[in-house]
Amino acid sequence: MKNYLSLVKFSHTIFAMPFALIGFFLAVHFTPASFEWHLLLKVMLCMVFARNAAMAFNRYIDRNIDKKNSRTAIREIPAGTIKANAALWFVILNSVAFVITTYFINSLCLALSPVALAVVLGYSITKRFTALCHLVLGIGLGLAPIGAYLAVVGKFDLLPLLFSFAVLFWVGGFDIIYALQDEEFDRENKLFSIPVWLGKKKALWLSNFLHGITAGLLFYAGKYGDFHWLYWVGYAVFIVLLTYQHTLVKPDNLSKVNLAFFTTNGVASVTFASFVIADLFIL
Repeated sequence: MKNYLSLVKFSHTIFAMPFALIGFFLAVHFTPASFEWHLLLKVMLCMVFARNAAMAFNRYIDRNIDKKNSRTAIREIPAGTIKANAALWFVILNSVAFVITTYFINSLCLALSPVALAVVLGYSITKRFTALCHLVLGIGLGLAPIGAYLAVVGKFDLLPLLFSFAVLFWVGGFDIIYALQDEEFDRENKLFSIPVWLGKKKALWLSNFLHGITAGLLFYAGKYGDFHWLYWVGYAVFIVLLTYQHTLVKPDNLSKVNLAFFTTNGVASVTFASFVIADLFIL
């Protein structure tokens, strides 16, 4: 179990899960829908199953690439702690579990479940043909707020979509930072990424720009949803942490990439979601 949790980087669920909770509670607050524990559990299970499938598929597809990269050669499949076929079965089981869970939510979520799987699984092959792979990952995680909202009300609305687009550009931006570590390896192995395409310095500029879009979308969401002061406290903390991560990474110094990627974004996501949900139900 420990090896499989490591395979899918289960701790990284901290990025998208808080935004799924935002989507869920937006629906409960802004529509006549009532809060139901069993529905919240199903939404969370969908998040876990979809992400498990996506991460395990990424590790399966990239197993030969990972073996050649000194940074990733210690991962479970190239290291031999998990067999490739076992990882593939893990992908299949989690994908099936995801679809089955959507069946017990509503017909729209069931109908859209193959689309969601196509996006989150398809990301793994995009680095082989497009530098925009980071934005595809952003789309995958950006499904969390609108997906959770659809689970409750079964229809699309602008407010959760604003949060979904914010996640898209936020994730795309920090994934560019993470990809800086592999610029030379990716170039040598004819893999695509923004750092390979633009170089480290310009890639960081683009990451800044994408995070600027994130800040703008969340600002507009706050105004559109007529949130109160708790939302804006959470927003301020999120933006400060977003800005802080860009001070940690320089084109010639990548020693703090993991701090910028995981710790800063994880704290930002949980903190922001906590304040948004508190704003919805306390004020």
